Amino acid sequence: MKTPFLLLSVLLLISCQDKVENTKTDFPTPFEISNKTETATYDQVIDFYIKLSKEFSTINIQTIGSTDSGKPLHVVTYSAKGDFDFKKLSKDNTMILINNGIHPGESDGIDATMLLFRDLASNEIDSPNETIISTIPIYNIGGALNRNSTSRANQNGPLEYGFRGNAKNYDLNRDFIKTDTKNAVTFAEIFHLINPDVFIDNHVSNGADYQYTLTHLFTQHNKLGGELGEYVHEALMPQLHDSLFNSGWDITPYVNVFNSPPENGFQQFMDHPRYSTGYTTLWNTVGMMVETHMLKPYDKRVEGTYELLHKMIAIAEKDGNEIRTMRDNAFASVNAKEYYTTAWKIDSTKVTNYLFKGYKADTITSEVTGLTRLKYNREIPIETEVAYKDFYTPSDSVKVPKAYIIGKQWQNIINKLDINKITYTTLKKDSVFNIESYKIENYQTYSSPYEGHYPHYNTTVNAKNITKEFKAGDIIIPVNQPGFRYLLETLEPAAVDSFFNWNFFDTILQQKEGFSPYVFEDTALEMLKNDSILKKEFENERKLNSDFNDNWYQQLDWLFKRSSLYEEAHLQYPVFRIMN
Repeated sequence: MKTPFLLLSVLLLISCQDKVENTKTDFPTPFEISNKTETATYDQVIDFYIKLSKEFSTINIQTIGSTDSGKPLHVVTYSAKGDFDFKKLSKDNTMILINNGIHPGESDGIDATMLLFRDLASNEIDSPNETIISTIPIYNIGGALNRNSTSRANQNGPLEYGFRGNAKNYDLNRDFIKTDTKNAVTFAEIFHLINPDVFIDNHVSNGADYQYTLTHLFTQHNKLGGELGEYVHEALMPQLHDSLFNSGWDITPYVNVFNSPPENGFQQFMDHPRYSTGYTTLWNTVGMMVETHMLKPYDKRVEGTYELLHKMIAIAEKDGNEIRTMRDNAFASVNAKEYYTTAWKIDSTKVTNYLFKGYKADTITSEVTGLTRLKYNREIPIETEVAYKDFYTPSDSVKVPKAYIIGKQWQNIINKLDINKITYTTLKKDSVFNIESYKIENYQTYSSPYEGHYPHYNTTVNAKNITKEFKAGDIIIPVNQPGFRYLLETLEPAAVDSFFNWNFFDTILQQKEGFSPYVFEDTALEMLKNDSILKKEFENERKLNSDFNDNWYQQLDWLFKRSSLYEEAHLQYPVFRIMN
């Protein structure tokens, strides 16, 4: 009786082994075919996923939206249940979104995710039951089509790869808030469709040299805040570290240094909303970037990325209910927020010390320039305690309004709200509101172009309460909605990545009407005669400011801007706040 059972078991084992071998043979990736030296082209990637979807009921591929390249984005999803209704799935499952090829020269994630989805579909690795995994196979399609072997000057493989800029030469990892590209518009559509609980963006690092193949860049935990922030810092990161270490992979926080040895210490990268994980955080999504080390062999980088993704899926499967509950709580707590942080700084009172595995760094004389240069000695690995500054504290905040009002003429802003599923009401008739109004007090502007803009920074405002009439068709945007963080980050002009700082309101900065000095002199004199307080302020300004005192036009302009003749629209921020 035992012999037939034993024979059957052996046959089943052989059958399973054959299936695994056949799966690899039938669905090899270009990475594997090239002896792990090449990354797949755009067409190869899409063809691979189409073949998987035809073979396996657990794999689905769909096209969504468009990109600046003219080609649509694809979303590939693994669902163990074969169900691909995202609205239904997000209620009872943990949703993961993996983004690849935002910088196509950093191709590790493209190849690793192909391997991952194949192995999930073929049951070569453990399949999650309550976790749905979606991926954008290549986000920057235009950059992927612009293949070369030179633009990643310091990177160790693959043989060819895509270019960082997209079809319009935008860096897509700076475009999530401003949405200058079709790529970013479509990403928002995908993001809100899937509503991921966990978001992973795969990259390859620049910067220092060290022993690690893998580094991680989780969204800054203080900025994420609340239970979610604490979970990322105190639970998720340690779990990932331990799980990878037990599998023979070591990992470190992203080494945020340039031309300086890591052992001198470094700080956590602050992921503002322009970046992928900064954007996804606005909807309380747990986000991380994977940053493999550019100097490590390509095969190890791909294998390390694969292993990290596999471990993150396991953690999401285990902690999924907790993560979803914390997200729900974060959305529900919006009404409790009286103030919202618009700027952050390093908390110098808190430092995380850990043992860092690097290489001895020497300062030597350059044979090229004759000046000093930094050189890492890979023959001398070191382990040293480093100070990692991974705590931030608020440096500026704003009182949260009940709602914002913006005129219907600002259609470019309204379009961005629509893209991000922001709800609002439209005035059906002209109406008067008591509102808080901002005047732009001060701002600075970058002197060099940055991602199609000359952004502003260090913006400050003067606020006052006024009564103002708004027109039919203007919109009222309640703050109490899932896009709470998005609204505060974009509509508060002092916020780092506000629409104001990204130049979308620059027409208010130009004064449209002026004065003829020889005519206004008489008006200015009358103003000083009739307003003793104004006269005193004017005289004090002359006493305290020698440049002002020596410049007749500045003096007249100062008075003009305090007269009834000065245009109301100049420096008037056109988004108004309802406080009660």
